[in-house]
Amino acid sequence: MSDEEFLVEHRGAVTVLTLNRPQARNALNGNLIAGIGATVLAAEQDSGTRALVLTAAGDRAFCSGMDLRAFSGGADVGFGDTPENRAFQRLTRGTVAVPVVGAANGTAVGGGLELLLGCDLIVAADTAKFGLPEVQRGLFPGSGGTYLAERIPLGIALQLTLTGEFFSAARGYEIGLINAVVPAGDVLDTALDFANRIAANGPLGVAACKELVRLSVTDPDKAAQRLRHWQGVVFASEDAKEGATAFMEKRAPVWQGR
Repeated sequence: MSDEEFLVEHRGAVTVLTLNRPQARNALNGNLIAGIGATVLAAEQDSGTRALVLTAAGDRAFCSGMDLRAFSGGADVGFGDTPENRAFQRLTRGTVAVPVVGAANGTAVGGGLELLLGCDLIVAADTAKFGLPEVQRGLFPGSGGTYLAERIPLGIALQLTLTGEFFSAARGYEIGLINAVVPAGDVLDTALDFANRIAANGPLGVAACKELVRLSVTDPDKAAQRLRHWQGVVFASEDAKEGATAFMEKRAPVWQGR
């Protein structure tokens, strides 16, 4: 699937979605948001898709946030109540069913950084810069940036959101926001390596980990309830039996997702 503003490629069990507006620093307009949302929905509905990699074209920016030109002109920039927009919003909150690896080839600010915050893992180019500068424009990061303390220490999250200051990829790694910092040319390959390692694991166990680890930070009581649910589902599954059998037979497991 492709559109001039976004590209979708399937590499085995991994779907790669590329923001393709480099001339606009990959700013988010209505079409791009709808494309992201549609790709998320397709990945969730396809049992053969085990991970999603989100990257961008060009070497200047991963995403500069909302397309202010489109917004000021009255265009829909993701606020409409459509399935695609709702899927995009779930992505920014990290509640997409499929594991997501962000591959930041360049700078990500505002909504661009908020998009990365919805990813489960983040790989960044060593030249990339990041920031939530909304307060410097009389706004605030309203698409997930205020949940930054779910990923990093509270004091640092407050510093970054209250000052709007930028930080380097190295600093992002230091505070635990970014999982790997590599040369720009290695960003996508590194993200694909993470995604393929995730995709090789039992899909039910991966789904349980993704939900429960996030809930343990945001809603510990609900995490405890969901833990009991996932224990019943995963440990009694065919995949659990297959994992044990494959280990004993010294072969790669063949997962069924049930």
